[in-house]
Amino acid sequence: MTQVEALRKEMEQEAVTTHKMLERIPDDRLDWQPHSKSMTIRQLATHIAEIPTWTPMTFTTDGIDFEQMDYNPTVVNSTAELVALHQKSLQAGLAALATATDDQLDPIWTMRSGDVIHSQETKGESIRMAFCQTVHHRAQLGVYLRLLDIPIPGSYGPSADEPWV
Repeated sequence: MTQVEALRKEMEQEAVTTHKMLERIPDDRLDWQPHSKSMTIRQLATHIAEIPTWTPMTFTTDGIDFEQMDYNPTVVNSTAELVALHQKSLQAGLAALATATDDQLDPIWTMRSGDVIHSQETKGESIRMAFCQTVHHRAQLGVYLRLLDIPIPGSYGPSADEPWV
């Protein structure tokens, strides 16, 4: 299996769990947040749903500068729109991997804020970091859902709400 094939497989596997988490969000709780310093569910879930688009961006750029970017998150107003956004983003990520070669994973990709460099890694490592971001933010979403007493789906095994039968 090539590195690109392994990344594609991992993206597909993580998408299943992400989909299960996103579809649990009640439409009437999109603006809920557990703390004033926390994102709302809408902000967090939109970010999670858009992360797969970092894969094509990584292949087509040398990096990202948060001070120079003009990011406007997609506006979502329902759980169905979140799930559809994730599906659209996933298709973009998978399409980028479908045409990529392992050699394209080698160039350095830089994440920065102006002169401050946050990371400088290969494009392959940067794509993996985006996968880790998905898992990280999905875990945050799991805490949000738990605080709202919404059953949590299993991720890498059963959850307390969906035990093994």
